Amino acid sequence: MKPIISPELDVYIEAHTRPRPALFDELRDATYASTSSPQMQVGRVEGTFLKMLCALASARRVLEIGTFTGYSALCMAEALPDDGELLTLDRDPDATRIARSFFDRSPHGKKIRILLGDALETLRSLPPGAPFDLVFIDADKERYTDYYEAVLPLLRQGGLVVGDNTLWSGNVLDPKEASDHGICRFNDHVTADPRVENVLLSIRDGMMLARKL
Repeated sequence: MKPIISPELDVYIEAHTRPRPALFDELRDATYASTSSPQMQVGRVEGTFLKMLCALASARRVLEIGTFTGYSALCMAEALPDDGELLTLDRDPDATRIARSFFDRSPHGKKIRILLGDALETLRSLPPGAPFDLVFIDADKERYTDYYEAVLPLLRQGGLVVGDNTLWSGNVLDPKEASDHGICRFNDHVTADPRVENVLLSIRDGMMLARKL
């Protein structure tokens, strides 16, 4: 992932964002030591922003597509009430094993449930229940639009869909790879969707926020 702002400005932004607890530094170190693509992990700024979004939405139920090693899930779980629930979907047993080990060490980990398997199949198999307040999409980019269409009916009115990596290192301006086109297709689809109002933010690698009307 190529930075879309200067490294100096990135350092300044981090220095002026509330630090995460020490457990998150350990999780970052474990991710860089144990995975082949550690840059997929969200950082302090984005993690804190996700936590704030959950708090502002008074979220009780959150759905995440793409667990990886659990940084984002743990950030969002901090904002949920004690009886809140966060479902996180992934297909990688090795990455989610790291996530589970850190969830078990956090007082907020009891709110998180990992569902392993293909995310679209898992979404179709979810039993009827209370709608979600926030959905965070951070998985394979070619299927972002498919995920969006699958989760929007599960979201309450006024709830948020948050898509990660929606500037994709600037590749949205000159898409070449399948992942580039996947992100462009998602951004165009959300922007044209009358069921939501949306804003595309330049936080980290880009974040699309869409509020269900």
